[in-house]
Amino acid sequence: MSSPRGLSLVAMLAVLFLPGCSNTLNPFCGSARPAPLIGSLSPSSMNYSQVQQGTALTVNGNQFVASSLVLINGKPLATSVVSSQKLKVMLTSGVISGPGTVHIQVQTPSGNSSDLGCSSGGSSSVLVLNVN
Repeated sequence: MSSPRGLSLVAMLAVLFLPGCSNTLNPFCGSARPAPLIGSLSPSSMNYSQVQQGTALTVNGNQFVASSLVLINGKPLATSVVSSQKLKVMLTSGVISGPGTVHIQVQTPSGNSSDLGCSSGGSSSVLVLNVN
């Protein structure tokens, strides 16, 4: 007959290996990448003349990794990862063709984790940059 201690170990292992477990709770998801979170843009709006001259946009958030990319209206751009909380991209007229609403998103490709219950990578929510 199994002891109560053995039963709790089995219950803990079952929880760790259930699909959908969060990577932060599952120690076996070491190679999984977190989904990025974005909170703000700097600047939060700009004039199109700034875009024509080429201007840097900073995306502030969390859980950015070296492979994270900024998407401008769905188009991936070369991205400088400053830290796990800050990304920078250069906006030009080749990326933004005129004044209007620009959708900014961060995407992190999935890692090489094939462990059961380990999600990896993903896309952030979308923030809007107004270009006047």
